[in-house]
Amino acid sequence: MSPIDLAIVVLSLVGLVAFAGWLAKRQADTGDYYLGGRRLGAWPLGVSLAANQVSAISLIGAPAFVALREGGGLVWLQYELAVPLAMAVLVVWGVPFLRRAAGAEVYEVVEARLGRGARRLLAGFFLAGRGLGAGVVLYASSLVVDACTGWGFELSLVVVGAVAVAYTALGGLIADVFSDVLQFALLWGATMVVTVVLALRLAGTGALSRVEPARLAALDFSGHGLGDGATFAFWPMLLGGLFLYISYYGCDQTQAQRILAATDEGEARRALTIASLVRFPLVLTYCAFGVMLAAFLEVTPEFAATLAGRPPDALVPQFLVSYLPAGVVGVVVAGILAAALSSIDSALNSLSAVAVEEFSSERLRADPARQLRWARATTVLWGVLATGAAWAFSRSGETSIELVNRVGSALYGPVLAVFVLAWRSRRADGRSAVAGAAAGVLANLALAAWAPGVSWLWWNVAGCVVTLAVALAFGRGEGPTGPAVSGGRRYARLLIAYFVLILCVLAVITVMA
Repeated sequence: MSPIDLAIVVLSLVGLVAFAGWLAKRQADTGDYYLGGRRLGAWPLGVSLAANQVSAISLIGAPAFVALREGGGLVWLQYELAVPLAMAVLVVWGVPFLRRAAGAEVYEVVEARLGRGARRLLAGFFLAGRGLGAGVVLYASSLVVDACTGWGFELSLVVVGAVAVAYTALGGLIADVFSDVLQFALLWGATMVVTVVLALRLAGTGALSRVEPARLAALDFSGHGLGDGATFAFWPMLLGGLFLYISYYGCDQTQAQRILAATDEGEARRALTIASLVRFPLVLTYCAFGVMLAAFLEVTPEFAATLAGRPPDALVPQFLVSYLPAGVVGVVVAGILAAALSSIDSALNSLSAVAVEEFSSERLRADPARQLRWARATTVLWGVLATGAAWAFSRSGETSIELVNRVGSALYGPVLAVFVLAWRSRRADGRSAVAGAAAGVLANLALAAWAPGVSWLWWNVAGCVVTLAVALAFGRGEGPTGPAVSGGRRYARLLIAYFVLILCVLAVITVMA
């Protein structure tokens, strides 16, 4: 990396930390730190929701999946079909139910119906799953820093982890949200820059015609993923993705915390709708980058040779430092790291929120200033743990985008089922819900161990169904159901129409392939 590139990266990171420090002076308690005083609008929250899930992992892992992974390609775009459908469910059902939480933790709405044990279980699932997920993001980000600076993976991991922890511990949710908006723009801009640079380099070479045709098809109806090895076929990606995204955006603290931070239900619904609308164009852009990289590998054997023996996630960082001009590398790397921080900051802030909400004593709650200090200290602790997880993930051979989705898929189905039980079930009680969730996770682990031919995307469905079945079979409760849903239907209709539009786009891509 040239001195000008390094200067661009360093200045961008220093600027983010300085911004967080400025915001820290305006925080009086954990309500400000975790929820921004509940006064955030739809646009910053919506872009923040999109930026959190579409991050540096996407720009590194998705092109690697499209260009290199066996069985990969543009079929990854099928995952996007599930997003507007999941958001349609949440704008109608999720928002009014979730906003019944009085504090900063979304699992509070479960306790009101199923008791403290069910809330503690979901909080434990979140702390384990999101702690590992934050490690994956740190891992992917450190690969970029290592490739661009030559510092080595371990030192790069320490640097990225330290910046992420300092930035998040100081700024809280407001820093997360408003920096996410900037980071989303940087990520999209960086993706378009590298895609255009690569397209110009390939112009007139006929390289695209040499890419394996199967990689250019966006729809795959050839399998079902239930033992046939078709992990990324249409139905597991649509149905498994639907369960995953309902749970991710509605039952995962990192995202649901933003629903709680909105000024009212209307702003929360608009935020979810905006997140869905802006997400697909970005995903389409970085998958197009993956296609260009696949073509580039076909006509540049010397570049392909540099990747021999390295993990697939090394593809994008290696291309950046090898083929982008000075100055542009700095902008692109700054964009990738900023996008990585948009996921890391939300994860660490939410992990801290759940830990503090669950384990704070009454004495600590009575002292807002002291509780705020504990909130920041807890954020630092989670940053250290996530850094350790990132080091462990560096020993894996999978792409980072698969790793983070596998971790989520083991837990999201059971978590979603417990929320559904808390909302509408009369029969389920706290003990049966906890037993059901444990059975759902064990069922997913059993599938992973003894049925490797079953797509991990189906874990989201299997875990949810097993949890519901066990909880309803053994429940003895006679509690009231939650309120009937109301409102949000016009947003749901818009999102369903968007689903149809995405399906048509994928069909056109597949026909052209």
